Amino acid sequence: MSTEVSPNAGGQSVHAEGTRPAAPEKMSRESVTVISTLLVATFVVILNETIMNVALQRLMVDLQVDAPTVQWLATGFMLTMAVVIPTTGFILQSLSTRKVFMLAMGLFAGGTALAAVAPGFEILLLARIIQAGGTAIMLPLLMTTILTLVPLAKRGAVMGNVSIAISVAPAMGPTVSGLILEHFTWRFMFVFVLPVALAALAIGAKYLTNIGEAERTKLDIASVLLTVPAFGGLVYGLSQIGGGHGGQAGPGAGAIAALVIGVAALAVFVFRQVRLQKAEAPLLDLRAFNFRMFTVSVLLMVVAMMALFGGVILLPLYLQEIRGLGSLETGLALLPGGLAMGLLGPVIGRLFDKVGPLPLTVTGSVLMVLALWQFSMLDDGTALGWIIALHVGLSFGLALLFTPAFTTGLNPLPPHLYSHGSAIMSTTQQVAGAAGTALLVSIFAVVSATSGLVAGMGAAFLTATVIAFAAVVLSAMMRRTEGAGAGHGPAH
Repeated sequence: MSTEVSPNAGGQSVHAEGTRPAAPEKMSRESVTVISTLLVATFVVILNETIMNVALQRLMVDLQVDAPTVQWLATGFMLTMAVVIPTTGFILQSLSTRKVFMLAMGLFAGGTALAAVAPGFEILLLARIIQAGGTAIMLPLLMTTILTLVPLAKRGAVMGNVSIAISVAPAMGPTVSGLILEHFTWRFMFVFVLPVALAALAIGAKYLTNIGEAERTKLDIASVLLTVPAFGGLVYGLSQIGGGHGGQAGPGAGAIAALVIGVAALAVFVFRQVRLQKAEAPLLDLRAFNFRMFTVSVLLMVVAMMALFGGVILLPLYLQEIRGLGSLETGLALLPGGLAMGLLGPVIGRLFDKVGPLPLTVTGSVLMVLALWQFSMLDDGTALGWIIALHVGLSFGLALLFTPAFTTGLNPLPPHLYSHGSAIMSTTQQVAGAAGTALLVSIFAVVSATSGLVAGMGAAFLTATVIAFAAVVLSAMMRRTEGAGAGHGPAH
């Protein structure tokens, strides 16, 4: 690569451990090509992640399954990502950039093909899990590559551009699936995505260059196995804690057992990583949490993702179940918010490089709380224009949170923690999203069963509002880290 940074596949620099490589003044053409290829691929896999939300009702009828069962097509996808992402630090260090990309897009394309021909729910769920494996690898690969190739002072702007893919793709998902479901069967959601996935795979195979050389690293199998009960137990327990699916009041024994197992397995996982750090062989290097701004940023992302993913599921439910909108109208109603989030990304990225995170994150978190609070007061007669305006406001608030949180959190990390920091942030993001979805959908189901759909929706959004209040507190703690402005060192 004709660039002044010479990293290895795990994001480590050839410079002394813990020091920063000299950042080039301009990115090389090869660096721009690598990041652009990864961006296109990331756009495709994230578009696929949200394409199912509008289709769940249709799938319940076609596959003859109930609501809690069909919900696993969304929750199972996020849960698989949460289990796979912690291993990506190892994958990024062990394989070259090209091999990691081919593995990720190969899994994604294979899962998409299987989903298109799935004869029933079980095979469709398996296909979604395979897709999720590819998606899980793609996200940390993109983040680690940006940390490695982009000069510190320009990271905010590049992260802002990345948010176009990360924000517009989920916004387009419901609209694209709405258009498809209006004219075709649900299988065509995958039939239309497959050629794009194969094209991205072909482009990457031809043009993607390796960033440095792979290393010999040892995979700790016990740590990998622990991720399954840790994250699986937590998300499953949260999804069942309302007890509404079985008709009983309060949480069932199975939900409590799953939560206890999840918390215990997570504690063992953390303990094992701390022990493995002494031998420099952790699956997930938790020393990134020694950097204060990384910790604050991760917590802020957790709160924002819990509120966001719950809202992403709840709003289509409200528009379809209470307002009687079709899948296409639902997708179109959600499109302006997502487009606003993506189009504002580059502007917010440039603002971040000038003013730092504090003014942006405080404004964003307050906007998020206000929008969710207003959503909690929706009824069956609320004007559709007001709902769209609120969704745009929520999306604007989240855009003001995401770019500063990612950049502020990852900037102070030394190069040997790049891939681990990206993996930790992506893991917590997915677990928080799955937990937020499970918790809010459970509350919606429980309250709806006794007090009606409008009351259920209000209770779920009110819960999201309370969760979002934590983001205001965390936002006020955000400070510049190196790269947010010249002359500011990392905050430990």
